[in-house]
Amino acid sequence: MQQPQQHHSTASHVPTTPAATSAPAATSAPTARRRRPFTSALVALLAVAGLHTAMPSGAQAADNPYERGPAPTTASIEAVRGPYAVSQTTVSSLSAVGFGGGTIYYPTTTADGTFGAVAISPGFTGTQSSIAWLGPRLASQGFVVITIDTLTTLDQPDSRGSQLLAALDHLTQRSAVRSRIDSTRLGVMGHSMGGGGSLEAARSRPSLQAAIPLTGWHTDKTWPELRTPTLLVGADGDTVAPVSSHSEPFYESLPSALDKAYLELNNASHFTPNTSDTTIAKYSISWLKRFIDNDTRYEQFLCPLPRPSLTIEEYRGTCPHTS
Repeated sequence: MQQPQQHHSTASHVPTTPAATSAPAATSAPTARRRRPFTSALVALLAVAGLHTAMPSGAQAADNPYERGPAPTTASIEAVRGPYAVSQTTVSSLSAVGFGGGTIYYPTTTADGTFGAVAISPGFTGTQSSIAWLGPRLASQGFVVITIDTLTTLDQPDSRGSQLLAALDHLTQRSAVRSRIDSTRLGVMGHSMGGGGSLEAARSRPSLQAAIPLTGWHTDKTWPELRTPTLLVGADGDTVAPVSSHSEPFYESLPSALDKAYLELNNASHFTPNTSDTTIAKYSISWLKRFIDNDTRYEQFLCPLPRPSLTIEEYRGTCPHTS
């Protein structure tokens, strides 16, 4: 398989898998009585040393084999870079099928197995450069990320949704990093019309594990058919896609049983997602980790619901989460 070209690397280290814990095997009384003294003593010694039935991948991995990286903290999810070193490779428009090309960001290590993947679309008249900051930021937390260019900068949400799915298919089927990706753990994000596109993608492919529209725009205001856990991010100062006619009705129309959340940014505009933003990153990372990786270590940042602050105007959501 062609190896991906590595253009740059960030972060200083790669996490290691936690040490395995072990439990002594159950033994019936008659069998135990038949053991010779030396054998019994050896078994006891190994059990004390934690070697008797040690699992090579660790007990934590057995509980959730999709966990990646060390236990999160507020500082770790607010950091500009997470624990994974990141490399990137370009997808030219000539080799892309169904979308306009893009950039793939991925954890450099192969020691931790496969990762979930996320495709991200820009908004109306935008290019991938407008959402490029999310690529390395999310990848350094343990995801393969593709930021895409659309076929034309004027593409509407339905087209952007199809292109997000085409980009995910490229990642999992044709890209040089496809062996690093778990094709059952995928998500979508997008800004503005790209946010509307992420809703379209989730509607078209219910198997997606997460969707995050960022100040999303769409003429369709109701999404009761969605089955993908969805975090809608709005901005209190958005005059292009005002929350009252976009993100809020999108959220309210989602099924009541769905894992969903609405984050309204304080003192923010429609274009806030186009530059590095700690609040967007913090809750996007937590949402993607919780639902793509089923990593309940991130539940603490989503439930109880975050309270209003200098950066959060409002947060609504379903807690506790069910999936």
